[in-house]
Amino acid sequence: MKNLTVIIFIFVAFYSCSSKLSEKEQLQRKDASGYYGKLSDKKKVYDIAELIVNKDMHLNRTVKIEGLISEVCPMRGCWLELKTIDGSYKVRAKVTDGDIVFPLSAKGKSIVAEGKFSILELNKEQALNWKKHLAEEKGRSLDSNEMILNPNDLFEYRLNTVGAIIF
Repeated sequence: MKNLTVIIFIFVAFYSCSSKLSEKEQLQRKDASGYYGKLSDKKKVYDIAELIVNKDMHLNRTVKIEGLISEVCPMRGCWLELKTIDGSYKVRAKVTDGDIVFPLSAKGKSIVAEGKFSILELNKEQALNWKKHLAEEKGRSLDSNEMILNPNDLFEYRLNTVGAIIF
């Protein structure tokens, strides 16, 4: 009986170690549905528009939001752009690189994400660099001298995400 227990333990240990997907494999997963990170038991889920319209009530607080995934970080799966159904409001759900990897196949899916809501304010130079970085992630290069900034480029609504479920 002791030998059987040891064999089962070794099998489970080997299988759990060998079945972990690399970051690249996670990024390329075909089915994005499922849980990522950890969600709390909080019941209240906010629509993105409701969260932004009442942003002062929610700043620096942990909230759950629901929306549609319109973009996924193409390099590491470390952020998602979430929008309302009509596209009028958006939030970037950001995770610590490598902690959670959202697959590219998540684009177009529904999500409930949880994290600390904040507003990232950028000066002109930061906004230009951020725009350039986002373009480079997609394989495009932009000349900073030719970029035009609009007022929305100087801030970003952000959810520092600890968990999500994609449908």
